[in-house]
Amino acid sequence: MLEETYERHVVGDSFADEKHGLYVIRGENLVLLGEIDVEKDLAQKSLKQVSLDEIKAKKAALKQERAHDDEIRKKLAQQALGLGFDDCL
Repeated sequence: MLEETYERHVVGDSFADEKHGLYVIRGENLVLLGEIDVEKDLAQKSLKQVSLDEIKAKKAALKQERAHDDEIRKKLAQQALGLGFDDCL
C-alpha cells in the first residue's frame, strides 16, 4: 500500500499531477516505483505545471490528431495500392 500517491501526466512541455491518495499495488500492477527528489523536480524549468483539466484536454486533442493522421495514412496506403481511388482523401 502506498500513501499520498500522485500520477504525473505529461503532454509536450506541460504537466499536471493527479492525486490518487491511498493506492494498493498488486503484483501485476507493479512496473517501476521510485521516490521523487523534490529539489531536483523544482529545478527543472523545462516543464510547466498546468491544471489537470488542461492536460486532459491536451491529451484528448493529441489523441484525436493522431487518429486523424492514422486515417490519412490508411487512405494514402489504399490509394498507393490502387484500392479505390474515390474512397481515398
